[in-house]
Amino acid sequence: MLYSLLLFVVTLSLQEMYRGKLASSELFTILGGFTSSLVFLFLLTFIGNYQETYGVKTGWGAVILAEVVALVAAGTVHRVCITTCFLFSAVMLYEVKKISEVMVSKSEAKGRRH
Repeated sequence: MLYSLLLFVVTLSLQEMYRGKLASSELFTILGGFTSSLVFLFLLTFIGNYQETYGVKTGWGAVILAEVVALVAAGTVHRVCITTCFLFSAVMLYEVKKISEVMVSKSEAKGRRH
């Protein structure tokens, strides 16, 4: 949980430090959207772990909150970063969901054996 918070803060800080460079060309603008989607992933991981620690069910609220924060961060770099951040975040969310389903099925299968 703390590692994801640390990665969130470091990624967001670096993105803000280099936002002039990230907005300087098309390729860097796409990179800015990707770094914003990493902000989304790290914040979502932190929120999910925090909720899991305190026994709260993780729902779509965590996803929406993390996405809004990432999109605002992307908007501080360039308008195009908002679009690319949303697209990269959607792909990352899909992959995280697939990984989560695999892990849950493994833990359920392990629980049935014992």
